[in-house]
Amino acid sequence: MRLVTISEIEAAAKRVADHAVHTPLLRQPWADGELWLKPESLQQIGAFKIRGAFNAIASLDDAARARGVVAYSSGNHAQAVAYSANAFGIPAVIVVPDVAPRLKVEATRRWGAEVVEVPIADQAPAADALAAERGLTLIPPFDHAHVIAGQGTAGLEIATDLPDVDTVLVPVSGGGFAAGVGTAIKALCPRAKVYAVEPELAADTAESLRAGRRVAWPMERRARTIADGLRAEPSDLTFAHLQQVLDGIVTVTEDEIRDTVRVLARRARIVAEPSGATATAAYLHHADELPGGKTVSVVSGGNIDPALLAELLG
Repeated sequence: MRLVTISEIEAAAKRVADHAVHTPLLRQPWADGELWLKPESLQQIGAFKIRGAFNAIASLDDAARARGVVAYSSGNHAQAVAYSANAFGIPAVIVVPDVAPRLKVEATRRWGAEVVEVPIADQAPAADALAAERGLTLIPPFDHAHVIAGQGTAGLEIATDLPDVDTVLVPVSGGGFAAGVGTAIKALCPRAKVYAVEPELAADTAESLRAGRRVAWPMERRARTIADGLRAEPSDLTFAHLQQVLDGIVTVTEDEIRDTVRVLARRARIVAEPSGATATAAYLHHADELPGGKTVSVVSGGNIDPALLAELLG
């Protein structure tokens, strides 16, 4: 299986430069040790997903792009594809689970996409059916080389801004983000360690890495976590990348995720959704499982429902 290369990530960086924010690394003096946060919540759609979605659509030939695109997502990839399609002036249909946060669904509609809501387990089949019926190109949330390369541009920025980084923490779900970031870090900062972080309630990647093969968890099991953006599972393509680029994986509890949303808001002044807080939860609650040193934790998104944020801040 061919893996994404650093040259593909560098090419993606040129494609997305006018649409994906080069997010800063923010040193956190309140934290023990040396912690930098990379707030992907500052992206125009509030999450890192803009990188992969835009790169994938930009890589289509003119005819395919003009016909339009379809995607399935719990929210952030949905917004990213909708935004990117809007930027190119092409149609977009987004299939979302009927349990997706309303904030993310309405934001997707605001970018001009047609939204189709289905039961959570039916997203991928529904998107495939729409692609065939309408002649649309499917832009998957992670299982695509151009998506992985686009997500890897965040790792490229980390390597540029902190070349002597020791540890990079990145959330993992479908695995495209961790695959891309890990590929960039291993190419440009080979001594650095890359650790994935996922919720205990959706820890299929951790079990899969221990087993040396993909271990499937049913959706109803993964759907238990508050981190709604981390309920997917790796594909063959992303899992092959993860096996190559990850030095370890840490799982965090629901209470640890909730606590970290509060800490990020109160101490770092960063609004993070639960999925976006997950990597930093490992730093705050599982430091003994990490290599330490200069650590970058990616805050992958900030699209949190206001009511949930109010509840968590208490």
